[in-house]
Amino acid sequence: MNKVVSGMALLFLTIGSVFAQSTDLTVIDKIVAKVDNYIILKSELERSYLQAKSSGDYDADKCQILESLILSKLMVAKAEIDSVVVEEDMIDRQLDMRMQGVVAQAGGDPEKLEEAFGKSMEEIREDLRSDVKEQMLAEKMQSTITEEITVTPSEVKRFFKNIPKDSLPYFSTEVEIGQIVKKPTVSPEEKDRIEQLLLKIRSEAEEGTDFQVLAGRHSMGPTGPRGGNLGDVERGQMVPEFEAAALKLKNGEISMPVETEFGFHIIQMVDRRGNIYNARHILIQPNFTERDFEIAGHFLDSIKGIIQEDSVSFDKAAKAYSDDKETSSNGGFVRDMAGANRISVSELDPGLFFTMDTMQVGSISDPMKFTMKDGKEAMRIIYYKTKLKPHQANLDQDYQKIYMAAMNAKKTKQMNDWFEDSRDEVFIEIDPEYENCHILQ
Repeated sequence: MNKVVSGMALLFLTIGSVFAQSTDLTVIDKIVAKVDNYIILKSELERSYLQAKSSGDYDADKCQILESLILSKLMVAKAEIDSVVVEEDMIDRQLDMRMQGVVAQAGGDPEKLEEAFGKSMEEIREDLRSDVKEQMLAEKMQSTITEEITVTPSEVKRFFKNIPKDSLPYFSTEVEIGQIVKKPTVSPEEKDRIEQLLLKIRSEAEEGTDFQVLAGRHSMGPTGPRGGNLGDVERGQMVPEFEAAALKLKNGEISMPVETEFGFHIIQMVDRRGNIYNARHILIQPNFTERDFEIAGHFLDSIKGIIQEDSVSFDKAAKAYSDDKETSSNGGFVRDMAGANRISVSELDPGLFFTMDTMQVGSISDPMKFTMKDGKEAMRIIYYKTKLKPHQANLDQDYQKIYMAAMNAKKTKQMNDWFEDSRDEVFIEIDPEYENCHILQ
């Protein structure tokens, strides 16, 4: 098995976006590989190949893709043999996040998504469930196989030294760029409107209407189509405001409206067993006006002012005030795939790239509206800290990237060794059409 390095990079493309799944690939479907009880269809191979190309991996070929799919199925099959499991509630939560992303890609309109697929949200969710479960099992198995691998500084230097000079990568323009995000605050009028709506729904439930029916009718969260059910949740997994309200409830009791970063909820306790509880909820998200965004912008203007006056550094301000959890813990700075603050301009999202392109190094932008990854709108200011010109890789400037390359190479060898040890424990059959891929050789 000699292509796992590139194959591993493609491993988790096995679960494509729902939109990719709806694309007509005009392929006559057939089974191209079997791994124990798991199969790989030609349509799945073609879809993953197209995804790899569209994501920028222009060197990917179908043999590499098929190999990565077989490796993924092998890990799932071995997980079954070794009794490695992923809890159902974890799968549900991952599905919730996946569905949120899918709905956001559809412009935030579930009805458009249902119309595009000719299926209900619940049916779309169920279509994704087995794929998400397999992905999570493969991830857990891979983590188990490679979890103890470490790389020392001397190994990083040795790894770099062994790269032929004419094979050293050439890095394009890289930048350090950060952001401070402010979500709009719910106005008193909107808060009152939502609370009155939730109180009305709560009254209906207490008068006998099934809470799950009401959740399906009203809840704006991803659990709405399944009756607002969260499944078993371990204490500490939900945001504090939600959990504090939930844990005060007796079985069957419904809370008063609770505000969290996601919106406003009413919660019904289903069952509690020690640190595990089962609850359902109805979520109503607020509507924001332009005035709400203006207020958020004024707040960011004041933060920009104190940074420019050197009263506080950008990274401290981001940690203290930014509403974007992904970047605030890193002082507001966007990280590359290796976890470094310096990122190639080709990896920036279009909004950041085009804004940065109009800025001077060292400057901070005016507040501007943008769309976050969850599809919601917020305001942000952008700090363009540094710019590094294109250059050939070297240890001084690119240690973090070289460190990650050394780590990945070590993990890849571990995965290769694991594959060789494990493939005889499962049945693997590959269609003769792909015998030239030499996957089992």
